[in-house]
Amino acid sequence: MPEPLVPTPEEIDVLSPFERFAFRLTHRMNLGRWKRFWTWCQTFFGAGWIHISTYNLMRVYGLENVEAVDHSKPLLLVANHRSFFDMYVVSTTLFRQTTWQKQLFFPVRGRFYYQNPIGMFVNLIMGWWSMYPPFFVTGKDPIPEKRAFDKYSLRRLVQLCSEGGGNVIGFHPEGRRNKDRDPYSFLRPQPGIGRLIKDANPQVIPVFIAGLSNNLPKQVLGNWFGGDKIRIHFGKQLDLSGFIVKKDHVRTYKEIGDFLMSKIGELGEADKQVMSRES
Repeated sequence: MPEPLVPTPEEIDVLSPFERFAFRLTHRMNLGRWKRFWTWCQTFFGAGWIHISTYNLMRVYGLENVEAVDHSKPLLLVANHRSFFDMYVVSTTLFRQTTWQKQLFFPVRGRFYYQNPIGMFVNLIMGWWSMYPPFFVTGKDPIPEKRAFDKYSLRRLVQLCSEGGGNVIGFHPEGRRNKDRDPYSFLRPQPGIGRLIKDANPQVIPVFIAGLSNNLPKQVLGNWFGGDKIRIHFGKQLDLSGFIVKKDHVRTYKEIGDFLMSKIGELGEADKQVMSRES
């Protein structure tokens, strides 16, 4: 296994004392034996309770596309983002319905998960520390100097996406949740996903997710009292070679993001057809 990248003193010094503590602990939990232990917990406990809460509603399509990729290389899953629980149900599907060895990483905004004990607790009980690495600057952030640390997080994410068999990285190109009531609407993709793919050149599979609520009690009760069907569509591995040979430029990053969302949109169209047949 490659040596994990660590931030330089200048990069980590821009964080507050608590942020540095939260990062160092979470970073350690995503390495070696600790990562294997938390992945085991994620496999049996995390995936278990999510399955119990969703098994009557879950519908999965295209899982053979995930099985077809090279599992000795990292896999980047790019999905639309409508619920807090999108990647949790995707991870449950992978842990319960595939047998190859895997470990999950979900890059997140650091403002909540790395800035207070509650955020760290949520990362532990919901993600088993897999909400890593953190990015602290998004949009018009009032503390732009933290971009220095985010440069490290991008390098670390590129490493996870380019080295290490079994690495599965979940990413939302839209950058934030889409709150539109139309499940087939999408936000404009952020250029960061394009830069990540340009630098790391990982295997990429698009994912469309629909039917999840942001209300946890309602979501759990819906499993037994008639909630919306949860649909997960895995697309075929994408050929991004035409983008990889282009120049490193924001325009290229945006083109990659637009291409990814178009493929997620195609899965959304397939979901419309499935729902129309079942209605």
